[in-house]
Amino acid sequence: MTGMTFVSSDEIRTRFSQALSAMYQAEVPQYGTLLELVEQVNQETLAANPVLAERLEFAGELGRLGVERHGAIRVGTAEELAMLRRLFAVMGMQPVSYYDLSEAGVPVHATAFRPIDDAALKRNPFRVFTSLLRLELIESAELRERAAAILAERDIFTPSARELIALHEEQGGLSDTQADRFVEEALETFRWHQDATVDHKTYQALLEEHRLIADVVCFRGPHINHLTPRTLNIDDVQRRMPDVGVNPKAVIEGPPRRACPILLRQTSFKALEEQVRFDGEHQGTHTARFGEIEQRGAALTAKGRTLYDRLLATARERTAGLDNQAYQQTLNEIFVEFPDSETQLRCEGLAFFDYRLTDKGREEGAECGGDEEMEALIDQGLVSARPIVYEDFLPVSAAGIFQSNLGGDSHDTYAGNANREVFEAALGASVTDELELYRALEKDSIERVRECLAKASKLEIDG
Repeated sequence: MTGMTFVSSDEIRTRFSQALSAMYQAEVPQYGTLLELVEQVNQETLAANPVLAERLEFAGELGRLGVERHGAIRVGTAEELAMLRRLFAVMGMQPVSYYDLSEAGVPVHATAFRPIDDAALKRNPFRVFTSLLRLELIESAELRERAAAILAERDIFTPSARELIALHEEQGGLSDTQADRFVEEALETFRWHQDATVDHKTYQALLEEHRLIADVVCFRGPHINHLTPRTLNIDDVQRRMPDVGVNPKAVIEGPPRRACPILLRQTSFKALEEQVRFDGEHQGTHTARFGEIEQRGAALTAKGRTLYDRLLATARERTAGLDNQAYQQTLNEIFVEFPDSETQLRCEGLAFFDYRLTDKGREEGAECGGDEEMEALIDQGLVSARPIVYEDFLPVSAAGIFQSNLGGDSHDTYAGNANREVFEAALGASVTDELELYRALEKDSIERVRECLAKASKLEIDG
């Protein structure tokens, strides 16, 4: 392979995400409608708020806004999860964070495959939230064994996809032609298959245990169940979805609308009822795939997440059954306790920030010592601090999306069964701690500021 030119993982990720988006739009036309609505809302939001547009441009986020997507799939076995890890590695995507959805009554645990390098995120922050079914949480031993036997008979990867993944690992990359073949073959894992692999009776038994279990077990592959564009105003999208013939879920998941957005807010249109042929030629329907929208805010520190989780737990107790308007009003009342200015978030250590020299800082230079002096430099206009975008997910919000699109199934018997060790054993690797990634980004930005100021100070002295 000497002399072969390899395509970058960023480029392969971009090719794949674009191909996946085109495939999903062909399979779910409402997804295309959703993309048009989100683009329109984003353009209107930027036009009405030039300060926001300037900040996004300065942070390198404006360019990625139109291509940003996250997908979600659910797999049934450890082997499938481990192979997906290798598949996503071809695209420069690593497993980040462990999510226990059993805490919200959904029998899966998950990770998110995504790029972790800042430059790669700015190029294309494609993410895939990947859940592993937890068969051990199924109470019926007979049903558990039947599901395991069904899953053991399938292979969700094409032979060529397996070969190209192995080739990538062997030679350290893929050529342009190989990369195109990889995208084509990898797409097959995510494609919708109308033919179920089980008879209707088996499907119904798994469906009654939990709709998500039936979705994972009864088909040839995990089929992408949603692709999510990023909006700058999710409340406006939620309000306007019915105007374009799209039926939104009842409430927006996550924190309330704020002057300084935090973490992740999500909504979706209701899952489609799709025609299915079951084994034995029985005709029926399956409901699993839907359209999701997200709005991303600041990544919170451990202290910030503790406060958020406490307030959200209070909100969940007080908002059951409310419509979106009443839900959001109650949520706002509860979250008054959470500071809503960048200065407060920064000074109270609730969110991670990216520090950069301003034009004035580059022109004047200064000496910079400890963290206390960083605030002084901000006050002097020499340094700017902007929240670092949250690139990850929220287990309660994810479960809320799942439940609203799978008939609202929730089982208290699943709750409290986190098992990160078992998940990582199935994955064949450790998941990366998201807080460590954000902490490193913040630390690096501070060090870059200090180095630049130190150089400027040295030049003044030498001069």
